[in-house]
Amino acid sequence: MKQKLLASDAGERTFILVLDEGDEAFRCITDFAEREDVTAASITAIGAFRSATIAFFEFETRNYLKIQVEVQSEVLSLLGDVAVDDEGKASLHLHVVLGFSDGSTKGGHFLQGHVRPTLEVVVRETPADLRRRHRPDLGIALIDVD
Repeated sequence: MKQKLLASDAGERTFILVLDEGDEAFRCITDFAEREDVTAASITAIGAFRSATIAFFEFETRNYLKIQVEVQSEVLSLLGDVAVDDEGKASLHLHVVLGFSDGSTKGGHFLQGHVRPTLEVVVRETPADLRRRHRPDLGIALIDVD
């Protein structure tokens, strides 16, 4: 993975990350956020995966149903945010829409993706600290603006 700072002004930074073939995207973005001490940011990305894992949150069971994608797909849209979790670590919340050779799509929570041939990620940091706190009543962690 390569990264470049595109802009830095008034506490806001914009980075581009260019992931290489074989990189695992969720881990690379998380490692970047921790290394750069990103505590509040939005993320967008396009590119492609050789395989991916997405998920659908079933509210009734409070569980994520994993959906394995074991074929080449285009990342039509990947978006989300970065906050800090209860342990002080970078916490990503990402959704993705994947496109396939027949024009069909699948989407959901983005859990994992192995890049082929590239993924271009834009991280727009804001001068804030966002906290994502675990909600036992929901079984998930949500941004707490209080």
